Amino acid sequence: MRFFLAQEFHDISPPVDYSLVPPWLVFVAVFLALTLAGAMVWWFLKRRVRVPALTRSPRELALERLEAARVEIERMNPYQFSIRVSDILRRYVTEQYQLPLTRQTSVEFLTALARRSEFSEDDKSLLTDFLNRCDLIKFARYEATTADSELLLEEAFRFVKGGQLEPA
Repeated sequence: MRFFLAQEFHDISPPVDYSLVPPWLVFVAVFLALTLAGAMVWWFLKRRVRVPALTRSPRELALERLEAARVEIERMNPYQFSIRVSDILRRYVTEQYQLPLTRQTSVEFLTALARRSEFSEDDKSLLTDFLNRCDLIKFARYEATTADSELLLEEAFRFVKGGQLEPA
């Protein structure tokens, strides 16, 4: 009976390799794919960082914003226009001279500027006149006209350009 039992059981066959590609070639292909993906990510990040941002000075930005306001001077009512132009000028001073002045009243704003040496007396006088006009329109509800808006715009341009007026 032992003889019959021994004949029924066969030895286990070794595994059969059904792959047509050798295993080392699979590892090499995966390594090359990961290397290529890593190189592409590195190149993209390096290129992205290397692209220089077109930075413009606060003066250029303020002049551009004032030019955009000039286009709308006829369409905006003087109240809204005075708010817009004073915001442009305050933002310019904040960015140009690193002063955190955008949330201050005009008096606080001018007091902070009075302590700064970057501003000439003409600049301080021009800015004082400008802010007083804006406050008159914004808070005293002065019945301003387009001519008043044009005067505000002219003063803002003069301040941003450093007291120089463009020849008309």
